[in-house]
Amino acid sequence: MERVYNFSPGPSMLALPVLERAQKELLCYGDTGMSVMEMSHRSKMYTDIYDRAVADLRELMAIPEDYEVLFLQGGATQQFSAIPLNLMVNGKADYIDSGNFAHLAAEEAKRYGEVNIVASSREDTYTYIPDWRKGTFTPDADYVHITSNNTIYGTRYVELPETEAPLVTDASSMILSEVMDVTKFGVIYAGAQKNIGPSGLCVVIVRKELLGQAKAICPKLLNWEVQAKAGSMYNTPNTYGIYLAGLTFQWLKDMGGVAEMEKINIEKAALLYDFLDNSALFKPTAQREFRSRMNVTFVTGDPDKDAAFVKAAAAQGLVNLKGHRTVGGMRASIYNAMPREGVVKLVNFMKQFEAEKA
Repeated sequence: MERVYNFSPGPSMLALPVLERAQKELLCYGDTGMSVMEMSHRSKMYTDIYDRAVADLRELMAIPEDYEVLFLQGGATQQFSAIPLNLMVNGKADYIDSGNFAHLAAEEAKRYGEVNIVASSREDTYTYIPDWRKGTFTPDADYVHITSNNTIYGTRYVELPETEAPLVTDASSMILSEVMDVTKFGVIYAGAQKNIGPSGLCVVIVRKELLGQAKAICPKLLNWEVQAKAGSMYNTPNTYGIYLAGLTFQWLKDMGGVAEMEKINIEKAALLYDFLDNSALFKPTAQREFRSRMNVTFVTGDPDKDAAFVKAAAAQGLVNLKGHRTVGGMRASIYNAMPREGVVKLVNFMKQFEAEKA
């Protein structure tokens, strides 16, 4: 069977060159005589893989030396707990509620301290990024939390809030898809299963001055200072996930880096949104100003037609287009690994479906 175009929001498709190289090296990595999955994480052969992955990510994102790069387990959701456990010195934090995961992060933080919701678009089904300028930030907040791109609802921040407290962002569904100024943030964290690699891995980029203030109740595995001192290896890390992330970083460098990927992603998103804006059948759900480049959400207005489209598209090798249950309709996740050809094929099929059903 030929490979399909996988529009899943995560775990998402990986770049074909990454998969091909992993396949080639599966049984024997280099001249080691073993698979990466069989290596001790303490061995020189594996630490070389780890060190290169860290170095390549630093290069791709221009991460300054005063930031730690951690490869942790548990995905981004585990960091919903780790963030307040590591940062809530005064027991206060500000959250901007722009989507499901932003909401869940805030709810988890309430277990450890006082959470102020500066702004929210929850009542409007998260179709836009709420205006934090109309809200009130906490003067002595330990940090301000945002979610840069909202996977389920297809929205993204086009401007960052100016904050006195360290800015923390969940960048899971947009990291490495566009240039980020790391120095604007105290913490950037991202689950790997969208733009980095397989699920089960989380990248945490944290300013070093924020380490060492974890709550006494913070478990050691969630303590960033403990993990930083241990090189992300306080316990056995997700060795194969880190290896695949490293291959993805190398592929991104071969593609020209993040700035070049951003150009490609802008073009891919424009192809899809231009069609949607002129379609007689399909309509985008996110407000134009805040549309995500990574997760394009749309509907026909008829649940039966939505279901028929998803089924017909899958038969054409365009899979995992069903929208999240809270939004309905369709969602096309077009992360870095989705080639332009996949978006073109989707648009062409949508034109065909519209001609038959509109």
